[in-house]
Amino acid sequence: MSPDGVGRRAVLGSAASAAALALAGCGSGDGKPARPQDRKKGERITLTFWSWVPGIDGPVDLWNRTHPEVRVDVEKVSAVGGAQYAKMHAAIKAGNPPDLGQIEYATVPSFLLDNGLLDLAAYGARRHKEKFVGWEWAQSVFGESVYAIPQDSGPMGLFLRHDLLDKWDIEPPATWDAYEAAAKAVRKKGAYLETFSATNGNRFAGLAWQAGARWFRVDGERWTVSIDDDATRRVADFWGGLVARKLIRTIPDRQNAWYKDIQTGQIVSWLGASWGDVLLAGNAPATAGKWRVAPMPQWKKGDAAYANWGGSTTAVFADTKYPKDALAFALWLNSDPASIKLLIKGGYGFPSAKRGYSTADLEARRDFFGGQHYTDVFQRAAKGVDTSWQWGPATDTLYQRLGDAFTEALAEGGSFRSVLKTVQERTVGDLKDKGLKAEAG
Repeated sequence: MSPDGVGRRAVLGSAASAAALALAGCGSGDGKPARPQDRKKGERITLTFWSWVPGIDGPVDLWNRTHPEVRVDVEKVSAVGGAQYAKMHAAIKAGNPPDLGQIEYATVPSFLLDNGLLDLAAYGARRHKEKFVGWEWAQSVFGESVYAIPQDSGPMGLFLRHDLLDKWDIEPPATWDAYEAAAKAVRKKGAYLETFSATNGNRFAGLAWQAGARWFRVDGERWTVSIDDDATRRVADFWGGLVARKLIRTIPDRQNAWYKDIQTGQIVSWLGASWGDVLLAGNAPATAGKWRVAPMPQWKKGDAAYANWGGSTTAVFADTKYPKDALAFALWLNSDPASIKLLIKGGYGFPSAKRGYSTADLEARRDFFGGQHYTDVFQRAAKGVDTSWQWGPATDTLYQRLGDAFTEALAEGGSFRSVLKTVQERTVGDLKDKGLKAEAG
């Protein structure tokens, strides 16, 4: 495919206006495969799949037992600091990517800029649209092109050490003002309510999303980057204030020091996503029964605004030799009831599939949360996510930019608001460096 192939032009034109552009090249929009390749009858092949999803071996093993002609080999890749995407982009550049890869919604556009993903519409993917939640399916659709099969989402909530907060007579905070008050009260008890993880750009994006931010807009072929907008400033000022008054910690979450604080009650809550249940249960088993899940605090009492943290797809790379078989696996992995149950057991998040599982399947760790039907919290949150949020190109680089700038601000005592201006300027530059038209909002 040429450097100005359909994938790249889909991003240039955006999800909203790319239909004509997506139809223009590589034969993908007319239903004719761009890379015709059929496995011979009876031929045995092996597909490679790079993933970091916990428990992914379970469904893959089931596939291999039930589909002996098409074996899938999983290679685990690190998801720390975007390492998985750096490896994937390098493999695309070197011409030796895997057949399939685990790619989050936010980073799909980055791979389109590399022309790294196969347009699955050419192989009948659109026929399966109704199997999946609409807005999640749309995250990988540009015009008439489909570049990945949705797997899961991560509606956000507040994980709480119920036993300690109850002992200290602290109510689960329903608003961000109440959250600040709770942080003060917990600090008086010698513990911390939370940590601000400087390197966790995707969680910060979720917080901004909930506040009403819109980081990316597109008009024709011009992208507008608005990371330094009023909504995100509000979030930055709030967390910057908590840090400045030493009301919360500043260690990275989901790393050893944080796990220790979670285990010992030094940190008593975590703003996380639905997939956080397995993370807490697996790393703090001695605290079983002491946790509960509450809704994400609101900026205005009575509101019901939520956000998504994470959510990923199974994408097929453009250089696969067997696109039909790769698509068949991606669809089976994310819609077959037996596969979904195994993915849930592994702790991958909220399924993107509309059917094939029950609430009971999602609450395998209910005992850890004291018998609470905690999935109800995340189901309500999923309904309150503003699905008009749009990801832009180079989001993986954006997360790194945020991490670097927040880390520097913490080390030097800089304001969190200044981080937004810096990252916005650098993100506009990143898009221009990739040949896109971009400006600051």
